[in-house]
Amino acid sequence: MKKKGKGIIAMVLLSMLLCSLMGCKTGQSEKSEQDTAKGFSPKYASDTEYKVSVAGSYSNFESLESTIDRFYEYYPKGEITYTYLDDYRNTIVQALAGQEAPDIYMVQPWMYGDEQFKILFEHAEVLSDPKLALSLDCIRSGLQWKIKKGEVLALPIFATSYGMLVNRDIFKKNNLSVPTTFEELKVVCEKLKKAGYASPVMGANTDTTPGIGYAFAYPMFAQNVKEQKAQEDLNQLRPSAGEVMRPALRRLREFVESGDIDVAKCAKEMEDDYNAVILRFFEGDVPMMLCSGDVVSGTKKREGQSQAFSSHPFRYDFYVAPSGDEGGYYMDAISVLFCVNKESDDLAMTNEFIRFMTREEELGLMAEKKRLITPTGDYSLDEVYASLSDFPEERRINFRDVLLYDTAVKQFRAAAYAVVNKEMTVDEAVRGYGRLPAD
Repeated sequence: MKKKGKGIIAMVLLSMLLCSLMGCKTGQSEKSEQDTAKGFSPKYASDTEYKVSVAGSYSNFESLESTIDRFYEYYPKGEITYTYLDDYRNTIVQALAGQEAPDIYMVQPWMYGDEQFKILFEHAEVLSDPKLALSLDCIRSGLQWKIKKGEVLALPIFATSYGMLVNRDIFKKNNLSVPTTFEELKVVCEKLKKAGYASPVMGANTDTTPGIGYAFAYPMFAQNVKEQKAQEDLNQLRPSAGEVMRPALRRLREFVESGDIDVAKCAKEMEDDYNAVILRFFEGDVPMMLCSGDVVSGTKKREGQSQAFSSHPFRYDFYVAPSGDEGGYYMDAISVLFCVNKESDDLAMTNEFIRFMTREEELGLMAEKKRLITPTGDYSLDEVYASLSDFPEERRINFRDVLLYDTAVKQFRAAAYAVVNKEMTVDEAVRGYGRLPAD
């Protein structure tokens, strides 16, 4: 028995020795397998010290904070800080030119081509450089922004779109399907009005992107821009380019005049295009609420702030607004991108953080936390956006199809608002392109 015991001990010791020689320490082995499965394997030692700064326009960036916490699991000896810059469009240029320039900073597509923001792209590192080994293929092809010579200077963090929140319980109660075409919308709204819903569709009566006119009609306008390749004329604010707006504005006028949306009721009951829209929708008596994905991002937090929703919760999802005869148009737009300052004091660890972030899983978790649309192909993390996963390709528009300057977009917003509120006819709005009053 003693000899047998000694033999077992010897075998255990030999096994441990072999594991040690093969580098199979239990914790490291499991960690390595997990890292491989998640697509991230740390490049540097875990005790690496670093300090990375991020600047952005979000006053609250909890999704980034959660990503930072996950990064700390691999690199606990460093610090990543986020700074909110008030009036971002007028302060980020100064911040980047200052002595304590951020290592990572937000940009948006409309900034490119604007002389005011030229420095943002001049200071941006080329993220498509093979040496960085970023998994850019996890980004949807329509959102991969190759600016010049095929170079990628900015990483999409969140995507967004324009459409409507739908109260699925109302549709189930009335045995209705969510409309996908404009004709179906009219039929569904007629049934809803008979069921007691005075304004089956509601939305913020503003000239902003979540407003009625933009959320309903801009994707159709973008489709026309894409088909006619009218970007240059629109960006130059040539009056003749206003004709490109006509089909979308005509459909918008038809929608407003149908009685399916009570614009006066919308203006009276929602004083802003974000918080008031969400809380009004949570009252539970609005079948369809026009909005943007950025508005949807605020719903999760406000479920508990709404007494009505807390008392009577209901299922809701985001859908494309059914503005077209063949169906609506999915505007696959970018909400936020990150650029890396190529003059960062700690470029190696800044790039390591970006590499950690540039994975389908991590970008999906960030989008889920913020409740915006993931820039990857996996819509499954947040079922509120499930309707977008198999949207027909022929009615999908990405931001690269419609590279409009901010000035051109504001002209459409002004035109749409004027048509919604009957301040202009469609003809007047079209003729006024380039000269319409816009903020």
